[in-house]
Amino acid sequence: MKADELLTLVADGDQKAFEELYGLVSGPVFGLVRRVVRDPAQSEEVTQEVLLELWRSAARFDPRRGSALSWILTVAHRRAVDRVRSARAAGERDLREARAHHPAYDQVAEEVEAGLERESVRRCLDRLTALQRQSVTLAYYDGYTYREVAERLRLPLGTVKTRMRDGLGRLRDCLDGAA
Repeated sequence: MKADELLTLVADGDQKAFEELYGLVSGPVFGLVRRVVRDPAQSEEVTQEVLLELWRSAARFDPRRGSALSWILTVAHRRAVDRVRSARAAGERDLREARAHHPAYDQVAEEVEAGLERESVRRCLDRLTALQRQSVTLAYYDGYTYREVAERLRLPLGTVKTRMRDGLGRLRDCLDGAA
């Protein structure tokens, strides 16, 4: 049975359909979450939260707006990004607290160095072709998978993978030369 049909049954409270849907989508959901969150334990947690959310909110799925898998992966991506932002905010709060008690004497140097690194990355991104830059930006700054980049750009997956490989190679070479 397809994910669209299963999700419709889940919306009606069908536990057997949820078990089948779980088996069908848990792998892709975990893979997407793992790429965004990076930490395996956090990724497992977020994946479970997403699957629980599917059980609770399956009725919100509208098949006229897209496939069930796309909707599920969108939910997963949003939840993963929320987790990353939350962790980042907590880390920044901890850092501010630590600095308040122990001022960093090299704070200005660190900020200057970070600014120079950002400028180097921007300069090197500008040296990529427009197509490479667009693919790299979608994948690394916006968090899309290669497959999602291919879908957004309406290009074959192989073409996107080639652009990414070439673009990342040029970016690495440029950044190595800037060091």
